[in-house]
Amino acid sequence: MGIMRVSVVIPTFNRKNFVIEAIKSVVEQSVSPYEIIVVDDGSQDGTGEILKKAFPDIVYIYQENNGVSAARNRGIKEANGDYIALLDSDDLWKKNKLKKHIEFIKQNPHFRVSQTDEVWIRRGKFVNPMKKHKKYGGYIFEKCLPLCIVSPSAVIIEKSVFEDYGYFDESMPACEDYDMWLRISAFEPIGLLEEKLIIKRGGHEDQLSKSFIGMDRFRVYALEKIINNPNLKGDYRKLAIEELIKKCEILVKGYSKHSKSDVAQYYRDLMEKYKKL
Repeated sequence: MGIMRVSVVIPTFNRKNFVIEAIKSVVEQSVSPYEIIVVDDGSQDGTGEILKKAFPDIVYIYQENNGVSAARNRGIKEANGDYIALLDSDDLWKKNKLKKHIEFIKQNPHFRVSQTDEVWIRRGKFVNPMKKHKKYGGYIFEKCLPLCIVSPSAVIIEKSVFEDYGYFDESMPACEDYDMWLRISAFEPIGLLEEKLIIKRGGHEDQLSKSFIGMDRFRVYALEKIINNPNLKGDYRKLAIEELIKKCEILVKGYSKHSKSDVAQYYRDLMEKYKKL
């Protein structure tokens, strides 16, 4: 394997302070990426003016607000590198992230997708991730079913992977990363560099996960998609159906509790449909 051309794709929306820090963490890497692409998804806080002055060498793309998936996809499609490294605008890379990750890929070229471990900061304080968020390597489809255990900011992906499995689903307002890793992990092993090389910052008010009640409804949508993929192995399909039924049960209880009987009935019917398969 020769020189790895890694394009870094950073989507952002009204996070000028966060995104400046995110870009700095890439610019200050011990090994430089091939290019840094920031896709501004319709910011109205002066992000563009600030970034053009502070980082004249980055590729800055502005588009009308269309969601994080559309922004990521735009950056991936515009990228000239052979590999894509994603970084959310509220996260940071440690100084040797790119160097160590590239070394890992060169030593393990059979992985087209790989990730590092991570440090968590919530509301400015270091916290320990729960056991359910543990990172795994190899064929991890079963581990990906309950919740998202691959962080976009931690991955490097061969660009051809998106051509094989599709881009982020722009119809999903949340859990689009869960959907992506299901589609990939169903067919590809995921490499794991067991070193905490990213800082994942959370707990702020504009996080998408805070904007939606009943996040499992988006996961159910993603599970239906993968279940209906004709290339999915039979044992994987069985596991995905079992997980979908579990999530439907949770949604039925939640929506019934909040007197949303029509939505509860939708997930009750869906659960019964998949129980018959």
